[in-house]
Amino acid sequence: MTDETRESVTGDTATGVEETEPAAVELDDTTAEAPPAAASSTRGSTRAGGLRGVVIPAVLAVLLLTSAAFAAWVYFEQYRPDDQTSSTVAASAMDAASEGTVALLSYSPESLDQDFATAKTHLTGEFLTYYTQFTTDIVTPAAKQKDVKTSADVVRSAVSEIRPDSAVVLVFINQTTTSKENPAGSFTASSVKVGMTKVDGKWLINAFDPV
Repeated sequence: MTDETRESVTGDTATGVEETEPAAVELDDTTAEAPPAAASSTRGSTRAGGLRGVVIPAVLAVLLLTSAAFAAWVYFEQYRPDDQTSSTVAASAMDAASEGTVALLSYSPESLDQDFATAKTHLTGEFLTYYTQFTTDIVTPAAKQKDVKTSADVVRSAVSEIRPDSAVVLVFINQTTTSKENPAGSFTASSVKVGMTKVDGKWLINAFDPV
């Protein structure tokens, strides 16, 4: 091999190394820098997702607990089903039904207006409307013409249904009726299913059905 040939080969080889090494260095630098950036992005995403995963269930839990606490307060403090359907409440409805029944079925010709007015204080709703019309159109003329007098006594009563604002009471009645045609009077035993509703804290009759 001549000196020129040796120099040509040596020069090409050196040039090849010199041209190749910078590219290799740049590739190595790029490769070395990429993983840290990717790792940082992944950690940030994971941290944000983790926070959302913890915060959202916590907020929902607080909302659910608050809602449950409010519902419990309304149930026990406002509605109070146990207190409002206790034996004391049932007795109150039963007494109101008995008193109202006596007022409805007791009257005399000398005090019809007062008797009917008293009875109306025990009534409400459509039954009050019906009773007003019935006593005006039918009972008053008949009582005055035939001198009809009735007196009712409650023998026994029992609560059939009870709710916070409504009740059904079964009332057993003895009723005595006198008139011009029958001065000695007649005696009748009957039973009535009395529907009750609570209006402004007071039990009133809204239905009156013989059984």
